[in-house]
Amino acid sequence: MQLSVIILNYNVRYFLEQCVLSVQEAISTIDAEIIVIDNNSSDDSCLMMQERFPDVKLIQNKKNFGFPKGNNIGVKEAQGKYICILNPDTVVAEDTFSKILAFAEKQTNLGIIGCKLIDGTGEFLPESKRGIPTPWVAFTKIFGLYKVFPKWKLFNQYYAQHISENETGKVAILVGAFMLMERNLYLELDGFDEDCFMYADDIDLSYRALLKGKHNYYFPETTVLHYKGESTVKDEKYMKRFQEAMTFFYQKHFRKSLFFSIFIKIGIVFFSFVKMFQGKSKDKQIPESYVLYSSDAKLSEKLASVFENKVVVFDFKKEKMVNSYLILKGKRVEIILDNQHVSFRNCIKIIETLRDKSITFKIFPKSTSFIIGSNSRNDRGQVVKIE
Repeated sequence: MQLSVIILNYNVRYFLEQCVLSVQEAISTIDAEIIVIDNNSSDDSCLMMQERFPDVKLIQNKKNFGFPKGNNIGVKEAQGKYICILNPDTVVAEDTFSKILAFAEKQTNLGIIGCKLIDGTGEFLPESKRGIPTPWVAFTKIFGLYKVFPKWKLFNQYYAQHISENETGKVAILVGAFMLMERNLYLELDGFDEDCFMYADDIDLSYRALLKGKHNYYFPETTVLHYKGESTVKDEKYMKRFQEAMTFFYQKHFRKSLFFSIFIKIGIVFFSFVKMFQGKSKDKQIPESYVLYSSDAKLSEKLASVFENKVVVFDFKKEKMVNSYLILKGKRVEIILDNQHVSFRNCIKIIETLRDKSITFKIFPKSTSFIIGSNSRNDRGQVVKIE
């Protein structure tokens, strides 16, 4: 078997369903398997998996073991040469795995590969590629120096700004939302460190691959949608765990000193506070109009009753995307992408291409009864059920 896709779920039932649908499309021509591990969700995630995807291997944990242990449990059951650690609040394109596996096969001394990630608004997620967060690099991140001096190498190492978001290249650190590597390497590294509950585990695993002399790569020739805010509510518990995670990484890999410890404590508290503040929900503006990307005119009538607003049909097969952008730019519009007629790859492309502060996006996954998306990388996303 060539590939095992490992998806660890916790209370994101609808995002999980969409994720698995997209992965199924992406592995249709690959000898691959999907393994879903559920960390004792209280929603009906497991029931949904059993009913909708009976052929997908489902592991039901009796408690929330956290990100590292949950994924380690899944990898133990994997049969693929390669594994992909994938968040449940992601959407992959139909050609994501074929492209990234072809790239992997050409590499020597391969470590971990990550891809280009965008959020639900179409904005690039800079954590798709990162540098080693040494004390100095962490300092430039925590106090925003990388934004003040974006062209200075001294200040722009945290987000690996030596390569652009559309340039393939070697990087140090990749994000746990999407990590592809050989299963043997994962086992050689003993997987994610289970002493870290979450948040620093991907940094630690990437760093340990480098210590083994492996090469980690950022590969932007495929783009994956990552809603990001869905799996984590940034509250006081989040702040505490983020502090613990960063402390874990520094204590494990860097020499201790009093100055360093004080600096890190101050920095972590400051950065955690900023992250928590970012997570506060903003007032949501109701769209002025809705545009349905589909070839199904009847669906627009059904959606019009749900949103109590007229839904204009835009036939993606007939109209050019640039025309859509010119028509919608500057208007408070919600675009609904009908996955029955628009592939996941094109859904991602449209979201990335038409990104605009006044435009929001939702996907109507094929063979489902809900519309799903996120208007901000810091909120939990929105699900609208369609009866």
